Amino acid sequence: MTTAFTQTTIGRQQARPQLPTLPTGWPIGSYESYEQAQRAVDHLAGAEFPVTDVTIVGVEPMLVERIAGKMTWGKVLGSAATSGAMFGVFLGLVLSLLNPGAGLVPIVIGLVAGLGFNLLFGALGYAANRNKRGFISQSQLVARRYDVLSQPRNAEKGRALLADLAARSAWSH
Repeated sequence: MTTAFTQTTIGRQQARPQLPTLPTGWPIGSYESYEQAQRAVDHLAGAEFPVTDVTIVGVEPMLVERIAGKMTWGKVLGSAATSGAMFGVFLGLVLSLLNPGAGLVPIVIGLVAGLGFNLLFGALGYAANRNKRGFISQSQLVARRYDVLSQPRNAEKGRALLADLAARSAWSH
């Protein structure tokens, strides 16, 4: 588990930092997934524990990039055409609302312009980066484990509540 962090208070209320700062509190539970840590905090909230004293801390963060497929000209141009057409139709609808007598002309012009510009810029961007990145991926920030911290004044009560949750979970499996 994580070692205890220091606490900064102003009067009786804990200061909410405006800049990135280390979390405060004592560890009361450690979990392999964020979902398990959330479930622990939900359990504390259901037991009338003061959850404003609680922080979930991701320990040993990692950036995970999952590859979804190979990038091709067809995918690039299809995606660019779709997003360009949607933006163009939206812009055309806005223009037609501002000029009701124009009919469908602003919508058609918006569609064609959005489609054309997005296809052009999508193709140029892919051509410029084709040799550097030939795949589609999604990035996600995850942690090796998630610690639940509580301010010292309630840490023992929090540990007892989470131990109770762990015992009940072990019996139900």
